Amino acid sequence: MTPILYSFRRCPYAMRARLALSVSGVGVELREILLRDKPQAFLDASPSATVPCLVTPDGVIDESLDIMIWALKQNDPEGWLDMPQAGADWISRADGPFKQALDQTKYATRYPDIDPEAARARACEFLNDLNDQIDSWIFERPALADYAILPFVRQFAFIDKGWFDAQDWPRLQNWLARFLGSDRFGTIMMKYDTWQDGDPAIRFP
Repeated sequence: MTPILYSFRRCPYAMRARLALSVSGVGVELREILLRDKPQAFLDASPSATVPCLVTPDGVIDESLDIMIWALKQNDPEGWLDMPQAGADWISRADGPFKQALDQTKYATRYPDIDPEAARARACEFLNDLNDQIDSWIFERPALADYAILPFVRQFAFIDKGWFDAQDWPRLQNWLARFLGSDRFGTIMMKYDTWQDGDPAIRFP
């Protein structure tokens, strides 16, 4: 059985899963879905009803970081898993406090008791630290931490790209710009028709 990846193109969690699958070359059947109209096959597969969801012969992997690690443990040609322990700490900060602050900034109406400017300030604390850490990459060469975090920095940047570009984050901004201009980003952001039961399989990568 070819593993099946349920994905939504613009979701940063799904982006990073596709990034790891793309670099690893581990083939899956890609099923692009709409989050506002989730197909029953996806709901039957995903315990959390969120993307990405990878259905493998050995079971369902329902967390994006776990999907990344699953793919890279099979094939890691660029050595993404070979990173300092601090990389896991950066990912944890991104997935926890930064993502919370990002959501409270981007989706302010969902959080009427939270000041979006205060939330943005909390997000900036992480981005200030990340800018100080980055040279060309978070460490000496590209690693899991970079590609696990980049989709979320992209999401934050495009809340107000003019404001983001005006901040004093030159290394962070260059890091993101290289990613957005890369063939790798272009490959994972290709548009596919929304999957319907009975459609021909789409191979990814």
